[in-house]
Amino acid sequence: MPEISTAERAGVGSDGRPRPTEDHIALLDQAVLVLDGATSPSPDLPPGGWYAHLLRDQLAQELRTNPQEDLGKALATAITAVAKDNGLTPGNSPSSTVSILRWNDSEIEALVLADSPIVAFGQFGADVVSDDRLLSLRNNGLLQTGADVRQKRNAEDGFWVAEADPSAAHKAVRRSWSRTDVDAVLIATDGVAIGVDEYGLFAWPEVLQLAKNKGPEAVLDAVRAAENDDPHAVRWPRAKRHDDQVLVLADFAG
Repeated sequence: MPEISTAERAGVGSDGRPRPTEDHIALLDQAVLVLDGATSPSPDLPPGGWYAHLLRDQLAQELRTNPQEDLGKALATAITAVAKDNGLTPGNSPSSTVSILRWNDSEIEALVLADSPIVAFGQFGADVVSDDRLLSLRNNGLLQTGADVRQKRNAEDGFWVAEADPSAAHKAVRRSWSRTDVDAVLIATDGVAIGVDEYGLFAWPEVLQLAKNKGPEAVLDAVRAAENDDPHAVRWPRAKRHDDQVLVLADFAG
């Protein structure tokens, strides 16, 4: 078993007020699940955190029942079940990122759907498993409005995320490594990954060392300190002063 350490912290809403986190973690015997509920594009929909919580529990149940099941199939089954149980339909549902790390005696697997990366470390260096379709659309100015998001969500020329369409599960980014090649793995929601990808506070190997030496909370602290130094989002334009944060460190080296 790897040694697992976690840190999580709620952010604020787009109005700047505190609210419950929409990030969710599940620790299974041989897997870790991290989900980040997206802000719903319509006020008529339930919040993303509600959906992420339900999907986490359903996916955890699926993997406990069928621990060797293909990760894409397990996610598709969980998406279908949550949609059916709650009357959700494609295009009219809250959504969530999904990141799954699973291991056995010989292999470590990763699945990433939307923008919560998994980063593996070993003799090969740092291998970042990230789904950059959403970021690419944002950077190209193609997600300016809620209507843009709805049009591009779970579309071939857009981005893929868990909501009510199980086919999205098969669009996830996948990776696997030999168990003996991996020393450690990080899983981060975008409230942490932004410190690497946009703020440039550190690179992923530095995140690993900080998390190992001082604990994952120290990484969250560094990102929040940078955001507090830019309270009006001038240096780093962003929708919220602080996003929800989750960081998981799985240390396979012992």
